[in-house]
Amino acid sequence: MDGILGLVDTAVTSPWFYLVLFAVAAIDGFFPVVPSESLVITAGVYAASGEPELVPVVVLAALGAFTGDHVSYLVGRRAGGRWVRGLRPGTRRHAAFGWARRTMAERGGLILVVARYVPGGRTAVTVTMGAVGYPLRWFSLFAAVAAVSWGLYGALLGYVGGVAFEDDPVKGVAVGLGLALSVTAVVEGVRFVRHRRTTVPEPQPGSQRESRSESQSESRPDGDRVARVGPLSGG
Repeated sequence: MDGILGLVDTAVTSPWFYLVLFAVAAIDGFFPVVPSESLVITAGVYAASGEPELVPVVVLAALGAFTGDHVSYLVGRRAGGRWVRGLRPGTRRHAAFGWARRTMAERGGLILVVARYVPGGRTAVTVTMGAVGYPLRWFSLFAAVAAVSWGLYGALLGYVGGVAFEDDPVKGVAVGLGLALSVTAVVEGVRFVRHRRTTVPEPQPGSQRESRSESQSESRPDGDRVARVGPLSGG
């Protein structure tokens, strides 16, 4: 264990660590299997001891996330045109694309910021925003907000753990990751509850037939009355 801790300590306190942090955060933007959040939290833990420094950790993590989000957006932008041309009106995919475009136009910025805290969700959102043609200037604005808040969030979580367990970085990392998992669980719980509340139950086939028959029965007297007073009725 001491050998592993010594290796981690050497890697995190190296001047090259800042470049690695930027690269990992950027790659995670379009290849979400890279553990960028864990790396930022670990950097925050060691920043409590002075190396690396907290401010560069936040800045480079945010810059990497901002860059990666734009790579993902451009991938969606390039693939979106071909995808749209292959959609046939009236199909489920065409309807889904229309729904995604309307949703992003209405609250895409909020979705982008929240998705930054959902593992894998940020990549899906950024690709979708590119595919539906979300304006680049607004995407860049909200991507910057998401990246800076995410960099602060991860680094400060680690910093809190590092301050609490200054002599035991393993416990500090565990505390930081535990807090991050708790925040993710809360976000997912809120999304689940909101989805349940906004889901409208589909009408049953029987109720559709009843409503159709009621509407027809209500329209018959009016139709008869129009026929009696029309210009061809002799009245």
